[in-house]
Amino acid sequence: MADWSSGYVVDVEYTHGFYQELTPSLLGFLALLQGVQAPDLTQASLNYCELGCGQGFSTNLLAAANPHIQFHGTDFNPGHIVGAQALAQSAGLKNVHFYDDSFAEFVERSDLPDFDFITLHGIYSWISPENRRTIVEFMRRKLKPGGIVYISYNCMPGWAAMMPLRRLLVEHTLARGALSAPSRATAFLGLADKFSSLDMRYFANHPKLAKRVERLKNHHPNYIVHEYFNQESNPFYFMDLAEELAEAKLTWVGPANALDTLDEVNLTKDQRDFLGGIDDVALRQTTRDHVIDQQFRRDIFIKGPVRLSTHQARERWLDMRFALSSKAAKVPREVRGIRHTVKLQNAIYNPLIAALEQGPKTLREIMSDPALADITFNRLVQAITFLVALGACHPCLPAQGLAERRLHTDRFNRAVAHESRAERKYSYFASPVTGGGLGADRMVQLMWLGMQDKEADLARYVGKVLSDAGQRLQREGKPMAADDQVKELQQRAAEFEGDQLAIWSLLGLGAPQAQKTSEQRRLRA
Repeated sequence: MADWSSGYVVDVEYTHGFYQELTPSLLGFLALLQGVQAPDLTQASLNYCELGCGQGFSTNLLAAANPHIQFHGTDFNPGHIVGAQALAQSAGLKNVHFYDDSFAEFVERSDLPDFDFITLHGIYSWISPENRRTIVEFMRRKLKPGGIVYISYNCMPGWAAMMPLRRLLVEHTLARGALSAPSRATAFLGLADKFSSLDMRYFANHPKLAKRVERLKNHHPNYIVHEYFNQESNPFYFMDLAEELAEAKLTWVGPANALDTLDEVNLTKDQRDFLGGIDDVALRQTTRDHVIDQQFRRDIFIKGPVRLSTHQARERWLDMRFALSSKAAKVPREVRGIRHTVKLQNAIYNPLIAALEQGPKTLREIMSDPALADITFNRLVQAITFLVALGACHPCLPAQGLAERRLHTDRFNRAVAHESRAERKYSYFASPVTGGGLGADRMVQLMWLGMQDKEADLARYVGKVLSDAGQRLQREGKPMAADDQVKELQQRAAEFEGDQLAIWSLLGLGAPQAQKTSEQRRLRA
C-alpha cells in the first residue's frame, strides 16, 4: 500500500484552533501598515484558499464571517475534512469548499478559481522539499496579481538548539514502540526532563532549552505530536524561504503580526540603526532574526505589491473601521516588546478608547471626535496599531453588508455552541463586524446560547447542560461540590452579562433584545 502520508503525522487529529493572522481584514490592515495595496474587501468576487487547513475550523469561521468571499480549504487527512464538512453543513455555510487532496493533486485541479488570498499556517516547515515546490507552483499558477500570501513557519536561529534535542527525543520515543498521542507526548516530555537531570553538557551549553521544554507542558498532546514527530522538520532562514517564494513572483511585504512591526519596543536604537543600513531586505530580515533569536515567523507576501502614494494611503486609513474587543478598564496601558515597555499616554488613549467603546468607527469618524481634535493623523495611526498589537482592537469589515454577515455568524456560532453542550471542542466565535474570530471558552459559549434561547437564568441553564452531559466543573483537577458549582456559574454569568456581553454586542454577537433582557435581570437582582 502506498504511504499517502509522506511522513506527516496522520494518526493524530490536529487541534481545533483559530489563527487570527488568517483573517482577511487583519491582513489588509497589516499590508496598509506597510503602505501596500491589499485586495479590496468590498468586492463581491473574492476567493480565499487555505492550504493544509487541518480541522478546517479557521476556514469555516472565516467563511461565516465573510459570506462575500468564497473559501477553499484542503488537507490530505480525510478525517479532518469529514469534520470540517460536518461543521460547515451544521452552520449552513454555502461559501466554503473542502478537499482531501494532496498538494500534488490540488495543484492539478481544473475546477478551482484564481485566489486573492492563499494562506498556510504551520505547514511549510513540516513537509518535504517536493511538497514545498508544489506549493510554490500552486501559488505561481493560482494567486492573482496583487494577491496576498500568509505563511508561518519555524525559523532559524531560534530553532538551532532545539533541533538536535528534538531528534534525540523523537528517536527515544519511537524506540518504545507504538504509543497513543498522549503517551507519545508524555514520553517526549518525560525524556526531556530526564536528560536535563543527567547533567548533559548539551543542556548546560544551551540554557534556554529547559524553559522551552517546560513551556511545552502547557500544550495539548496532539500539538506536541504534530510539532515534533513529523518526518520532516525544517526551520528556515528567512532569506532561503524568500528565495523559494520568489519562484512564484512573491515579494515580502511585512510581518503578519502588529507587535512585530513595532521596532521601537523590540530593538535597541543601535540595533535599529544597524539594520537600517542593510539595503537588501532578505539579508536585513535574516539579520534581525539573529538579533532577536527568532524561532517562529509569520509573514505576508504579495504577488506584485503596489506601493500607495501618501494621499492614497491616508484615504484608505480614513475609511478603515476599527472596533474595541475589550472593556476600556481592561485594556492594557502598556505594550511590552522584546527590549522595551512603552506606557500608553492617557491624553491620547483615554479619548481614543472612549470613542471606540461607543461602537466600531472609521478613522475618519475617530478624528472628528472633539476629544481627539489635537491628535495628528500619524499619531492616531500609531495609537491604533499599538491597540491592535495588544489584541484590544481589531480592524473591521465595511459597515455595508453587516446584516447579511450577522445571519451567517449567528448560525455558525450556534453550531459551535451546540457542540459545547457535550464537550469543550472549539474556543472561538465568529464576528460579523471584524470578519474574524473572538475568544470564547465553553462556559461563555453556553451562556451565549442560553441568551439566544431567552433563558431567564443563564447560570441555571449552564448547570443543567453540564448535568445532562454527566459533567461538572472542576477545581484543581477535582469535580466541584454542587453548591460551589452554582456559585461559580453565578459569578461567571454575572461577568458575562456585566462585561463581555456589552463588548460582544458591539462586535455583532449579542441581540438587542437579549441585551435588554440581561439588563432587566440585573435590575431585578
